[in-house]
Amino acid sequence: MLMIIVDKALAKRESDGHPIRVGMIGAGFQGRGIGLQIMTATPGMRLCAVANRHIQAARDVFAQLDREARHCETRAALEEAIASGVPAITEDAVALAGAEGLDAVIEVTGSVEHAAQVVLTAIESGKDVIQMNAELDGTIGPILKTKADEAGVIYTFADGDQPGVQMNLYRFVSGLGVTPVLCGNIKGLHDPHRNPTTQEAFARRWGQKPAMVASFADGTKISFEQAVVANGTGMRVARRGMLGPDFSGGDPGAPLVTIEQAAEAFEPYLESAEARYVDYVVGARPGPGIFVLGRHEDPRQRHYLELYKLGRGPHYCFYTPYHLCHFEVPTSVARAVLFRDAVLAPLQGPRVGVIAMAKKDLFPGDTIIEFGGYEVYGIAENIGEIRRDNLLPIGLALGCTMARPVKKDAPLTFLDVDIPVGRLVDELYDEQEQLFPL
Repeated sequence: MLMIIVDKALAKRESDGHPIRVGMIGAGFQGRGIGLQIMTATPGMRLCAVANRHIQAARDVFAQLDREARHCETRAALEEAIASGVPAITEDAVALAGAEGLDAVIEVTGSVEHAAQVVLTAIESGKDVIQMNAELDGTIGPILKTKADEAGVIYTFADGDQPGVQMNLYRFVSGLGVTPVLCGNIKGLHDPHRNPTTQEAFARRWGQKPAMVASFADGTKISFEQAVVANGTGMRVARRGMLGPDFSGGDPGAPLVTIEQAAEAFEPYLESAEARYVDYVVGARPGPGIFVLGRHEDPRQRHYLELYKLGRGPHYCFYTPYHLCHFEVPTSVARAVLFRDAVLAPLQGPRVGVIAMAKKDLFPGDTIIEFGGYEVYGIAENIGEIRRDNLLPIGLALGCTMARPVKKDAPLTFLDVDIPVGRLVDELYDEQEQLFPL
């Protein structure tokens, strides 16, 4: 529905010969799709440069349309290519983020430390930032949003991925005069002990990384996604790890209930007028989409909503039965650059974070390698409890070495690990904690 406005604005930029100039950090599975969408289906926008650690992957983004890209090793070389309209590729993401001639940067790496560096550089150089990095946003999004506000640029999560789609629906429901009380995600599988080995075959089939696929299955990804939504709406989680009612019957290929039926499981938690939560369901149809539960107190309007087949209320289930990921990212860029509208960004300080849980018994000397790896999984928790119990955010856990043993399925605290020195993400997290005390 937002495309109805954005398409005309982009068409005008195209006819005026003044397209939005975009750089992209990351050329993996999603990056390739985003690049393809900009180059084939988004008049009024140009993909000018791509940065990736492995240069061939960046080259492959442009090669999808048989376009030759210039390999640039310095910021000056990047700026020359951008100014001359030549597609540019580089291994130096920070140079791209700081390069003149770009209106916006899309960050789609899934990293935290590296992403923090490039996003901060883009903000400081006056570029709007559109990211599909729930891991980054769910860890230090509030401080990055603060810095973007100070710089006069937009910092936003992208449409198409589930958090952005939830926020679109949240805004739509609010515009009807219905009060959103729960924003939810629809999953097909949740097993916190999945790892790269168990997900290798699925990952190979779809051309994805096993650890990334494992982070979807073990709950880390959905925890980050719902934390991002919570921080953008002011919602909370009903309990550590969320409620997550499971209707799959152990078979992710055969959902047993509709989302309207699944949503009834949340009713006992929504009786309080103050209840406003993020959560998820497993094994509901249609999926993999998102839903918003809203409340309406006016009996006259409830009469109309019942007539329109939404039930008797007081809670009503609105849903989007799909999320189209990379297809909708260019629309997010246009919203930011042309309308100064963020799809989804933190309201203020963090409301919900994602903490590290031991995926197996951990011992001193063990190193936490990656999201979806063999050591930890992430679950969502309210910020007050995180601070009270000194719990370790999983976004800070990567690269840490265990200093004390932690039992399987127990949460890690800051005292349980040795944190690498000199990381930007730790500095930004500390700044965020100081700026937004409870």
